[in-house]
Amino acid sequence: MKSVGSGLQRMVGFETSSAQVRQPLAGFEELAMPQFDSLYNFARWLAQNSNDAEDLVQETYLKALRSFGSFQQGTNFRAWIFRILRNTFLSSRSRPDRRMTVAIDSEDESPALPRTFATPESLLIERSNNDAVRCAIAQLPVIFREVILLCDVEEASYREIAEILSIPTGTVMSRLARARKAVCEAVRNPEIFHQAKV
Repeated sequence: MKSVGSGLQRMVGFETSSAQVRQPLAGFEELAMPQFDSLYNFARWLAQNSNDAEDLVQETYLKALRSFGSFQQGTNFRAWIFRILRNTFLSSRSRPDRRMTVAIDSEDESPALPRTFATPESLLIERSNNDAVRCAIAQLPVIFREVILLCDVEEASYREIAEILSIPTGTVMSRLARARKAVCEAVRNPEIFHQAKV
């Protein structure tokens, strides 16, 4: 895997000539890079926009790299970096000068249909059901959306979720139950189903 470049080191305020700096950066890369896909997926769901999600992940990695010296080795790195991502997202939403990223290129973000021998009707029904669930999750308030995504998409344990969100484990379980119930009710609602098709 390619090491953290000197441009990034300069950007976050590290000197490139110090052997002491290279070792912590290598440790950061070893812990952080396996989390990239999970962080992006979580950011994509929180921001509900791929460009904003990319910016959010980039800012998260920058903040994590800058404060990596304060990370306590032997503790849960995944929870630590997810908390940084969540806090970065929440603080970006509370800023009055919040920027919305406008995509210059228009990419088709719809998933490609799988190569199967299924009928067009069965594919349409499956896609409609997936779209209805995505729409229902997207409409959840952030406090419920983040819990259901961390648990059901990122497969984080209740304890990890509690650590990431800085809430008690009982609150995690309560929010998760309420989020799942809201998604089920929304999927059963024909209006939500119709919105997912559009």
